Amino acid sequence: MSQNSQLEDRKKNTDKKTRKEKQALIRKKLEEEKKKLEQKKNRDKALEEALQIEEIILEESEMEETVTEIRQERGRTKETAIRTELTVKVSAETISEPAAENAAASDAAVKKEGTKADRAGKDEKSVRAETAPASGQEPEKKDPKNRNPIVMSALAAFAVVIFAAAVFFRIQNRAAALRAENAAIEAMIHMEAVELAEYSQTQQKRDLMKDQLKKDAGKDAARALTDAAGYMIHGMRNRPPEIKLTEENTADFAKIESCVINGETGKIDITMSAPGLAVSDDGYYYLFEQKTYETELSGEDYIVEDQKDVELTFSVNLNYNTVSSRLFSKFVVAVRKDGEFVAISEPKYITNPEMIARYNPSFIATSSKKGLLVDPEKLAGNELDDLGVKHAAYNIPLSRILGFTSNEAYPTVVYSYNGKEYYFNGQIIAEYDYIFSTLTNKGITTTAIVLNDISHYTGNLIHPLARSGGKAPYYAFNAADEAGAEYLAAVASFLASRYSGSGNGVVMNWVIGNEINARSEWNYIEYMDTESYVEEYAKAFRIFYNAILSINANARLYISIDQQWGKSLYSNNGYSSKEIIDEFNRNITSKGNIDWGVAQHPYNYPLTSAKAWSTAGRAGTYILDSETTPVISIRNIHVLTDYLQKEEFLTDSGEVRHVILSEIGYTSSQGQDLQAASFVYAYKVIEANQYIDSMLFSRETDASLEIAQGLALGINTLEGHRKSIYDAYKYVDTDQSAAYTDFALRLIGVSSWSEIIQNH
Repeated sequence: MSQNSQLEDRKKNTDKKTRKEKQALIRKKLEEEKKKLEQKKNRDKALEEALQIEEIILEESEMEETVTEIRQERGRTKETAIRTELTVKVSAETISEPAAENAAASDAAVKKEGTKADRAGKDEKSVRAETAPASGQEPEKKDPKNRNPIVMSALAAFAVVIFAAAVFFRIQNRAAALRAENAAIEAMIHMEAVELAEYSQTQQKRDLMKDQLKKDAGKDAARALTDAAGYMIHGMRNRPPEIKLTEENTADFAKIESCVINGETGKIDITMSAPGLAVSDDGYYYLFEQKTYETELSGEDYIVEDQKDVELTFSVNLNYNTVSSRLFSKFVVAVRKDGEFVAISEPKYITNPEMIARYNPSFIATSSKKGLLVDPEKLAGNELDDLGVKHAAYNIPLSRILGFTSNEAYPTVVYSYNGKEYYFNGQIIAEYDYIFSTLTNKGITTTAIVLNDISHYTGNLIHPLARSGGKAPYYAFNAADEAGAEYLAAVASFLASRYSGSGNGVVMNWVIGNEINARSEWNYIEYMDTESYVEEYAKAFRIFYNAILSINANARLYISIDQQWGKSLYSNNGYSSKEIIDEFNRNITSKGNIDWGVAQHPYNYPLTSAKAWSTAGRAGTYILDSETTPVISIRNIHVLTDYLQKEEFLTDSGEVRHVILSEIGYTSSQGQDLQAASFVYAYKVIEANQYIDSMLFSRETDASLEIAQGLALGINTLEGHRKSIYDAYKYVDTDQSAAYTDFALRLIGVSSWSEIIQNH
């Protein structure tokens, strides 16, 4: 005997046992009612009523048994189904006879059935005497049309459900409705029996209620049988088509329409649709869970099954923050074909992790888009207040925050997540606590840039294909195996828990990686095609997204790209920003759309150019006002925001995705006035573009390594002296702007800012 057969036999035995237990329970309840009735006056009459009630309940229980047996008759052929439909038509005609005829024939039917004669207390001889013809008389030949309507209805309904249910799975819905109706009848009968016993002193009332009970029960039984046959016919005629699976249609036969956390139940609801019923070994669709790094179905380990339909919703436990958490899982619908499970849908991730978030801080309302990459050495002073900074950025290299500390004043921070413990450098975490809390207390919206550099503690966080080594300071995140995916989830969850409202400051924007299109320079991994490269990044991005949004409901996450829009300028085996954005959008949309944003770096081309508005030299060739432009700088930043307004890039709510300029800077190496004028030009352009949320000027203080490259980007010199850009930055978004910014008009070569703004 096969495993399936054993399971079916076991299920049948369980169903029989359940039915017997239910019947025993019903009989037990009746016995209790009988005892109560016997204690009242006229107990003979009351007992008679209870016995009649028993007959009705047992009849309804038998009907439920029949419906249950329907489910066990799967596997009938289409030829049987056709014969069944003909039977249904005959049965429907019989069943639809007038209700009055049904009621009139009811008593005769009861007397002529031997099994029901036993329930009425009659012996076999009396039944025979009542039904036998008179001596010397020929037995009466009865016209089939005059047969007892209820008996014929029952037999017809039984034939219908036994032969039709194998093909038409929608009978389960009617069976459920019938069980509910039976339960209601049972409850009604129970209440009326009690009332009959309590008021049995009034003979007239008792008799009237008894007669009404018989009448209603008969009508309800006939109605139930009629409805059953009617629903059978409807199901047969409206059954979804069966569709054979082929190599071409199997992978996306079904579509997972949504994968969301149910706010009321706390479970994950996975809703699927299909054009019909996929032909397979059985009548079920199966839901599988896959981890982020898994690509194949895991043997027989499906989560749940449900009978095939064109629309289904699977509900499974989230198991948040446990060893079996499904927060980062993806889900696949499958069928059993030729003894094996075959996926028939694309995998989908949870798209609303914010549903379980414990923090929901709001973005600080501000009319200014002015931001800065802050110098932590200046936080203790009032420079940020003096400059009127409203947005700030700060880097988080993971190597700094991971691991242990030996400083007793700053003990190692232990963080438990999904059943495991993770360790963070207490002293470094204290630094970030100070930075982020200071920025928050100043009313500044904070952006954290998560960078995957290498150290003893970050080994599992480095992608396996990035461990071969490269010249880049940062490496691709590892979501390709269990160790890496779990570690990333823990790090992201820790950071969100720490900086979402726990008293250590609030980070609202999270940039994942740095300029990921520049693979060899800033996000090292071995070269691969664009789709594969983006897939590895997207898996890590989604882990960060679900981890952070499950804690901070209003946080925003961004993909980082540089100014190389139409082509890779610095490497032959790099990627353009446009192809990365295109593929990332396709990947995320296909696996469950989420509200990702873009963090772009619109530096000049070349980087050492001091004039943001210039069209001279290579800038005139590379910086164009079209979608095919090789470079997007601040001069043609509208190309990016125009591109993101396309329908395929919009969020599910129809909004343009958030854009921040997380790095933008101009060197003072060619003169401080040119640096200041470029900044003013950039701010006027950004201010006029409604789709850009903020600009984060790089940086508050010059960096010695950048100066060596001709990039003195700071507002202050290394020595701490203020450059000309300081006042321009301070007043650009105030009512005193003209006094400190109009000098730039002459340098740019325009008479008014409207000449620049009108194009943006």
